[in-house]
Amino acid sequence: MYTFIVNPTAGAGLALETEHLLREALKDRGIEARFVRTEHPGHATQLARQAADEGAETVVSVGGDGTGLEIAQGLAGTGAALGIIPAGTGNDLIKTLGIPKKPLEALEHMLSHPARPMDMGTINGKPFLNVCGTGFDVAVLDQTERYKKRFHGLLPYMLGLIRAIFGNKPIRVTIERENGETKTESILICTIANGRYIGGGIPVCPAADPGDGMLDLMTVDSVPRRRIPFYLPGLMRGKILGFKITRHELCRRVRIASPGMRVQIDGEIVSMDEAVFEVRPGALRVHY
Repeated sequence: MYTFIVNPTAGAGLALETEHLLREALKDRGIEARFVRTEHPGHATQLARQAADEGAETVVSVGGDGTGLEIAQGLAGTGAALGIIPAGTGNDLIKTLGIPKKPLEALEHMLSHPARPMDMGTINGKPFLNVCGTGFDVAVLDQTERYKKRFHGLLPYMLGLIRAIFGNKPIRVTIERENGETKTESILICTIANGRYIGGGIPVCPAADPGDGMLDLMTVDSVPRRRIPFYLPGLMRGKILGFKITRHELCRRVRIASPGMRVQIDGEIVSMDEAVFEVRPGALRVHY
């Protein structure tokens, strides 16, 4: 019934510790489960598809948001459900879904909550679960990498955020909405969200609902570098949508274009010249 896919590199070893806890907890409950480990990027997608084909009703991610995304990509269209046991650095999707942070509490939550539909987003046809964006959030992730091996949770992202302020440069993007309206503008942040949090708990789009059949498009106008720190307290308190420089709307499809644009997709950074985002309502079943 359950296949647990463990990313042994997630959380600087945290996933392996979590695997041990889960094995013991499931044994005590008399629940049979299969555990497999990923060996390379993309492997979780293959393992998830194989598990679904072999009859697994729920395939469980033991890792970070990237591991969960890979598994979701393998489960799309199979009918098998996704379970999430957080064991990564940021673990942002669980904050939107209400899944506990502690592994054994997350296991109990999964076992007691039947799977229900959740929206998926796509970027150029490839699925994402949480948040995509370009601009300042990409700069933050770039800077965060140097701290991930030493710290967990929100701290490495906060350190990365502070460093990103000093090197921030606005980007110029063309946004084409589903009604054909097109506008080119200079922005600080451009976010397309299915979930609410990035960077270990930063509420970048607090209105997002992964069950409403829509994506949230949010842009923040470019401001001088010296003004960015004044907005940070409001950002951390989930007040970003109230800023005068913020614009927010719901959409089913949107195209973002900028030569050499770097886009973060659920925490992974990819370079592209344009990105077409679409929503797939209720495409995935998740225990939340």
